Amino acid sequence: MKRMVRYKLKADRVDENERLVRAVYQELAERRPTGLRYATFKLEDGVSFVHIASHEAPDGSNLLTALPAFKAFVAGVRERCEEPPVTVGISEIGAYGFFGS
Repeated sequence: MKRMVRYKLKADRVDENERLVRAVYQELAERRPTGLRYATFKLEDGVSFVHIASHEAPDGSNLLTALPAFKAFVAGVRERCEEPPVTVGISEIGAYGFFGS
């Protein structure tokens, strides 16, 4: 399953959001879950973020959402946002050098 999430933060909450996102990546580096690909991007306006995730667990579970650091990140995301997260499914048409392609 592949998903993209986009949201816009309140300007004074960007540093907090980045700290929480970095904690997710720290936990991912420690646990190294298989079947998960995840990337986070800050857009050029400095307050909008895009997350792209792909997970392929045999049992259909989402390894990302099970992480304590990710739970901490999502716990207050709506309060940090000027525009709330919008999640959409995405289908890859092609890729080059992206997500290990």
